[in-house]
Amino acid sequence: MASRSRLPPGQAGQAAWRIGSVPVTLTRMLFFLTSQPLWISGVIIIGGGTLLATLGPALVRRFVALERLTTNNEIAGFKFATVGVLYAVLLAFVIIVVWEKFTNAELEVVHEAGAAENIYRLSQGLGDTTGADLRNAVAAYLKTAIADDWPAMDSGVPGASTSTKQALDAVYTMLSVVNDQANRAIVSEIFRQLDRMTESRRARLIAAEGAVPNVIWLVLLGGAAVTIVFTFFFGTESLRAQTVMTALLALLIFSELLIVVAIDRPFAGSVKVQPNALAHVLADFESHPEEAR
Repeated sequence: MASRSRLPPGQAGQAAWRIGSVPVTLTRMLFFLTSQPLWISGVIIIGGGTLLATLGPALVRRFVALERLTTNNEIAGFKFATVGVLYAVLLAFVIIVVWEKFTNAELEVVHEAGAAENIYRLSQGLGDTTGADLRNAVAAYLKTAIADDWPAMDSGVPGASTSTKQALDAVYTMLSVVNDQANRAIVSEIFRQLDRMTESRRARLIAAEGAVPNVIWLVLLGGAAVTIVFTFFFGTESLRAQTVMTALLALLIFSELLIVVAIDRPFAGSVKVQPNALAHVLADFESHPEEAR
């Protein structure tokens, strides 16, 4: 029995490093595309991908005769239909998932803003001084969320903002102090709204990391390559017509991939969720300065 070949320890370590670095490289590449203006990402993905696809038919014709390609057109057609359907289903599924995640991220921001506004209104029952202090604490949280959380999520490090967490902790600390028998009912409801605001913030921080795992990205990119390369081996008398059909297919596939790239990270890039809901609530706070003293 032949013995199994084994890599030396040094080479095995290098191979493991190369395999392990693939997801890291892919993540950086995707984040680069996400963080660019939409037209730059479109030129790279749609323009570059379609241009490469148009070179394929001419390259295949250079090494394979037209007669050999046309002989297998019928069988290749059935196989291409199967490949196309499988890839179309996967691509449609991913687009639906990322769109739902994007919509949910918008809703979480709205829920966060709504909880902050509810706390603002409920604080009216805690008295002038305590209520004003609570409103100021919530306003400070909204300011740091807009000023720190959003830039951190846009830069790909959503957990980097410690000032927002400190501002949120300050609100919890203040409520714990005023949680006496007289204010227990109101404080209990304020705590419920505060917990809702905290959960919404945690949900948007998680959503900022993206919805599509690296393994799905590998399948998406590999499936796009397989589907487009399949068209290179069809034989048509007009090379120009085949090139145009291949270019149109590539244009459609890469346009849909651009959609996934653009909205996969809801708080980064050109197409992203803005803190408008939080800003409106903060503006409402600041429009009543006599209540925040």
